[in-house]
Amino acid sequence: MRSDIIKKGPQQAPARAMLRAVGIGDEEFKIPWVGIVNTWTEGMPCNFHLRDLAADLKIGAREAGFQTFEFGAPAISDGISMGTVGMRASLVSREVIADSIELIAQGYLYDGMVALVACDKTNPGAMMGVIRANVPSLVLYGGSIAPGLLRGKKQTVVSVFEAVGQYAAGQITEEELAEIERTAIPGPGACGGQYTANTMAMILEVMGFSPIGYNAIPAVAPEKKEAGRRAMRILAEAIQAGRTPKSFLTKKSFTNAITAVAATGGSTNAVLHLLAIAREAGIKLTLEEFDKISRKTPVIADMRPWGQYTAWELWEAGGIPLVIRRLIEGGLIDGDQMTVSGKTLWQEVKNARETKGQQVVTSVKKPFKPEGGLRVLKGSLAPDGAVLKLAGTETKVHRGPARVFDGEQSAMKAVLKKQIKPGDVVVIRYEGPKGAPGMPEMLSVTSALVGEGLGPYVALVTDGRFSGGTKGLMIGHVAPEAQVGGPIALVEEGDIISIDCDRGILNLEVSEKELARRAKAWKPPKPHYKSGLFARYAALVSSAREGAVLLKPE
Repeated sequence: MRSDIIKKGPQQAPARAMLRAVGIGDEEFKIPWVGIVNTWTEGMPCNFHLRDLAADLKIGAREAGFQTFEFGAPAISDGISMGTVGMRASLVSREVIADSIELIAQGYLYDGMVALVACDKTNPGAMMGVIRANVPSLVLYGGSIAPGLLRGKKQTVVSVFEAVGQYAAGQITEEELAEIERTAIPGPGACGGQYTANTMAMILEVMGFSPIGYNAIPAVAPEKKEAGRRAMRILAEAIQAGRTPKSFLTKKSFTNAITAVAATGGSTNAVLHLLAIAREAGIKLTLEEFDKISRKTPVIADMRPWGQYTAWELWEAGGIPLVIRRLIEGGLIDGDQMTVSGKTLWQEVKNARETKGQQVVTSVKKPFKPEGGLRVLKGSLAPDGAVLKLAGTETKVHRGPARVFDGEQSAMKAVLKKQIKPGDVVVIRYEGPKGAPGMPEMLSVTSALVGEGLGPYVALVTDGRFSGGTKGLMIGHVAPEAQVGGPIALVEEGDIISIDCDRGILNLEVSEKELARRAKAWKPPKPHYKSGLFARYAALVSSAREGAVLLKPE
């Protein structure tokens, strides 16, 4: 066992003495050791229950024959930090989580790792971390929240964000806004649609990081306890077999994941994260592949934010295994790819349950939409690409004047003051990986636009990114970003911007001569941070096109 380096031999007596002080006895020194990296926090509902899940996992681990040690890693709530400078911490936390898992695995030389995750960046951060750790590992998703109910109508966190726009537009009263606020989020669990957390949870199962069927079980469902014990048995077998993430991840694992995202109208954040995860695995993946796969993948799950159903209802219908089975049966993903269990995807899902009469998941032959939920755009405004969630909009062509804002907060003020009009293209810049830094999500401003009723009539373009809860003609990940002098930095109020989703075009209708004149006069704004983590991140982070990963200093 790898952990024998720590626990065996006369020279390790001091280490054993310290470990005996925390309850490790003679029998524990004979079995595998596994680190549980827990992203639990009291600061948000998504990860609030993970300590309880960890306790169940520890019982399961003892039954499976190995010893666990629990550690912490940070988790930033996107829902709480949204629309504030706190949102700059979200994407940065992905790298810190990956680093934390790598550090724990190396510092204690564990034989395996488990990462307990929930809110958005904990999922990809854990995937990146266990790949680096290079020991048999599981990434276990805490599960989705139950939908809130208000007079029989289902609510999610996005309902509250959109209600802010409805209140600003005078469509609801302050009392009605407060009522939505109090009922939308009833307890523990991650945000309840096919938003980023649930999108990444699906990816975890499709790629084999999580036991098939575990992640779709909601946070407070009693089935989660026994599923956790089964997961520990799977990990014990993986440790015995030496089955690490790198041993089963292939290029097809990633194309399977992209297909699942496209087929469920999942979050555009998956683009950013899968690019970063592929880099950790040493597998080449490009932005263009997302567009190519999505164009040939129909949408087969009727999920919020574009559709009707929540993640809880997906679980009731048959869960992630049902989605995977339908995609394999439709010839869209490769069922021969291996998983952490040592079985193939098809072996794991061929007997997936389906609730009689369910309407959440359909077949490839009778899809809800003919093309997948992702689209990559390019053009004079985004030479290196931009990303759109196509499933979230019925508007595919738009041409209008730019309304330019250097930062989300100023744009939000304009929206709430009703200064954005039908036909406008809202441009929010200096919110990219380097510019913010941290590439904040913009669910506040996009939801406010939708809540005011402007969703079908305006477009938004940014070098930042969007929550999985975003819907409408909202285009993010514009590269190169404004902070490095990309064309988005040169847009002026009233410039005409044209968008054509089917043709994959995002153009700024300004002559090359005029853009060259503007570029000569442009100067980058001063960075928001001059020292510490955020300054270091801004100095090292790559383009969104590359997954906003940290690069080696030159």
